[in-house]
Amino acid sequence: MKFARLGDVGSEIPVVMVDDVHYDLRPVTSDVNGDFLADDPVGRTRAALESGSLPELADASARRIGSPIARPSAVICVGQNYAAHARESGAEPPAVPILFLKTPNTVVGPDDAVTIPRGSEKTDWEVELGVVIGARTAYLDSPGDAEAHIAGYVVCNDVSERAFQMEVSGGQWSKGKAAFGFNPTGPWLVTPDEVDVQNLRLRSFVNGEPRQDSSTSDMIFSVAEIVHHISQYMTLEPGDLILTGTPQGVAFGGKFPYLRAGDVVEVDIEGLGRQRQEFTAWEAQA
Repeated sequence: MKFARLGDVGSEIPVVMVDDVHYDLRPVTSDVNGDFLADDPVGRTRAALESGSLPELADASARRIGSPIARPSAVICVGQNYAAHARESGAEPPAVPILFLKTPNTVVGPDDAVTIPRGSEKTDWEVELGVVIGARTAYLDSPGDAEAHIAGYVVCNDVSERAFQMEVSGGQWSKGKAAFGFNPTGPWLVTPDEVDVQNLRLRSFVNGEPRQDSSTSDMIFSVAEIVHHISQYMTLEPGDLILTGTPQGVAFGGKFPYLRAGDVVEVDIEGLGRQRQEFTAWEAQA
């Protein structure tokens, strides 16, 4: 099942997609948020579809695509989770997951423009598989317990400013990860029954030229291992988002230039959809 949110910023309408038809989910929920994801979203939605109580959303194709999840309470990220990316960053693959945080207001629509931060010279792209939590998660006994706590999967672009991340970070990466809009998400939340999560092709392009092309089969730590590991250190709430790392092919590796105003980044993951952002220059607000 595919969930999405369509409409202007702050007034997105929750929908479920069935054979390219968008059905309005408001008879079931006000939003694709933690409360909805924790309360049998697939079963409730399927029952509403079968009863005919979900109307088709008019003009769906003309509406802005928002993030498929409402603003999460936390965005937790895993660094250097693909061996080749770790090496292009000048590091050996980690022995345990590297964790850092993005702020919730980094989560925006998949096609929203992204502002390059003031003073940035090293804004970078990172296609990543995102994991959306569907149940409160703490102290899981094993990775095998993780699946029951996952609501679905999304495409994310973990936009990064490398000078902020590495040169003035004080050892904490979040300075280079947390600018507003630095986590385009979507277009869809796809439920786990439709996803072979450790066998997904993921790619990125800049101005139409290929950059990253890999598979989630190359992850150092699997999705289940990541969720289990994080649960030992923090409590995840329904609707929270985990970014699982990016493969090689980013500007930080030295082969490609960093982003400039006017550049267009596209990222996609097999079965989860494609997103497109134009990068714009920072301007002082009146």
